[in-house]
Amino acid sequence: MIALSPVPDITYRLYHHPLDPLSRRVRLTLAEKGVACDLFIENPWDPSDDLVALNPAGEVPVLVVVEDGRQQVLADAGAICEYLDEAHISPALIGKDPIARAEVRRLIGWFDRKFHWEVTVFLLGEKALKRLTGTGEPDSVLIRTGCHNIHGHLDYIAWLTERRNWLAGEQLTLADLAAAAQLSVIDYLGDVPWNAHILAKEWYARIKSRPSFRGLLGDHIAGFPPPRHYADLDF
Repeated sequence: MIALSPVPDITYRLYHHPLDPLSRRVRLTLAEKGVACDLFIENPWDPSDDLVALNPAGEVPVLVVVEDGRQQVLADAGAICEYLDEAHISPALIGKDPIARAEVRRLIGWFDRKFHWEVTVFLLGEKALKRLTGTGEPDSVLIRTGCHNIHGHLDYIAWLTERRNWLAGEQLTLADLAAAAQLSVIDYLGDVPWNAHILAKEWYARIKSRPSFRGLLGDHIAGFPPPRHYADLDF
């Protein structure tokens, strides 16, 4: 008889903020993989001593992996998501060959950097973070800039989905989760012009209706409720 190796006992703790898009990408990845995880909310503008002890940068997301009593700390959304994709093979979210993986990573970079700095920083920063941190009044010029810039990104999502089933190809990947994480934050603010971008809206409706999205749709920041359509699967 062949002796089987014992199944390791693994638990996860995620330090995150509900309106942080990178944290949301990790939460979506965990949910797509069907991985249970304890969630701990942190304010990245005022990190706790516990968070700084785990990640000296004081940034979220941070994933703590406890395996057979040994603790490993993972920081950076990209590193965390790729770890999860390797540690939990099904469903594969990074692509099946080097070209596919390169395209997934390119699109993750697009939304993590280009979308974030052209849209999220302006809208989330001015409409939510200033209020939550008490650091001043929203700048209407910056809000208008973010509202203007989002149109080009929604057009790009439409262009991609006219040619592919999902953003990076025929299967849902981390690229879709990266895009949805950024857009879901803006949607929480009520600032995504969905009706002007029907193809992007159809793509978002498909990902929004997945079971992995339920946790995000249940987010409610005290004193800062989302619009009524936020949790409506039919918008």
